[in-house]
Amino acid sequence: MTTKTLNGPKEGVFNLRFAKRLRNQLVDTYESLHREFGDRCACRIGPYQIFFFFHPDDVHEILVTNSKTILRDPRPMQVFAQWNGNSLLITEGEQWLRQRRLVQPAFQARRFEAYSQKMIVEIDALKDQLLARLKTQPSVEIDVDETMTSLTLNIICQTMFSTDLKARASEIRTAVATLAEIAYHEMQQPFLWPLWLPTRWNRRKKAAMAVLDQVVWDMVRQRRRENVDKGDLLSMLLAAVDEEGDGGTLTDRQVRDEAMTLMLAGHDTTAAALDWLFWLLAKHPDAADRCRQEIQQTCGDRPVEFSDLPKLTWLNAVIRESLRLYPPAIGVFLRKATQDVRIGDVNVPKGALISLSSLVTHRDARWFPEPDRFDPERFLPSRVGSIPPYAWFPFGAGPRSCIGLHFAMMEMSLIVARWLPALRWTTVAGQPDPVPHMTAALRPKDILKLRFEVVRQ
Repeated sequence: MTTKTLNGPKEGVFNLRFAKRLRNQLVDTYESLHREFGDRCACRIGPYQIFFFFHPDDVHEILVTNSKTILRDPRPMQVFAQWNGNSLLITEGEQWLRQRRLVQPAFQARRFEAYSQKMIVEIDALKDQLLARLKTQPSVEIDVDETMTSLTLNIICQTMFSTDLKARASEIRTAVATLAEIAYHEMQQPFLWPLWLPTRWNRRKKAAMAVLDQVVWDMVRQRRRENVDKGDLLSMLLAAVDEEGDGGTLTDRQVRDEAMTLMLAGHDTTAAALDWLFWLLAKHPDAADRCRQEIQQTCGDRPVEFSDLPKLTWLNAVIRESLRLYPPAIGVFLRKATQDVRIGDVNVPKGALISLSSLVTHRDARWFPEPDRFDPERFLPSRVGSIPPYAWFPFGAGPRSCIGLHFAMMEMSLIVARWLPALRWTTVAGQPDPVPHMTAALRPKDILKLRFEVVRQ
């Protein structure tokens, strides 16, 4: 087989102008690379050789076939390790495999019905608050991101840690937003400044880390003192034994690291996904009405429960189409080849960096005709089989796909399904369509508000 030489951007000395564009306009830059160079391109930025792959077959080769030799680039991991410690998110190899075995039981399907009951309590509590406000006024405007972030934080704290953190929700939300902004900034820099250096970024970072550290350590220490198995993730982590491996357990520090990662990853990206999902349903009321009809046909006048979700095929298609258009993580973590590897007809040398973009692959007209159009029918059983494998990967793929993907899908489904029969939401007149903006997750760049009203029977 012949080897293909790839073209790529050449902007400024050492491609530094391109690097700046990549840093400041990530979404637009990925899309322009695909338009100009096609499915594969490569370039150098200073001393780094970077390959960009956008074809589903290459996604499979990189994330599945070569998952043991194409690993995540250590640099982004150094950034996230500052507050996630040595958790499942950070580790590689045998250590990662051991930690995955210890955490995986919390995400087994048999536990999801119990999680759903705790979710429903939080979902209905917020819905009831909105309905109470609507008794005295015809409509209510809400800040979607603030609302969804608070809701998903409450859900993750109840389901994973049996803890109510509503009193600290605003403080936690601010800390998470700060770290998301700083992480995106630091991942673009050539090196990390030492944390002891009193820069403006470090002062903000340390303050945010202190808030989250106190929250998580308080949970771990209190549960250790109580010595009560509540059947949640935290209890499982404290009691976990690696029966398939060394028979060891997790130290309190390791429990803290895993709890921190799951608290942050378990609510922030889901909140970002819900921002776009709620906006799309407001923008396309016919899709929302079809959801209501499906819920009525499936459940009658009773609320949707966990056991109903597999029957809600239209709702599932709506969520998948929303994740196609606006995947919260617009790619996967930058990869690094640990040995020479061949991807299709391209030789990737050892040490080269590899970038994938779900946002670009998801909007390729070859896999999704009229790719910018919201069309949930793509994901109905009659059509979903025409989508190539790995053309849709909002949760990643292969061994390192998101451990919480089924949890997140259940959470989004229950929130929408429990709210739609009682509430209708619409766009706010005069508000422009949201512009995607990337920090740690893809969110609307500016405040997005939606108007809620009661569904009239």
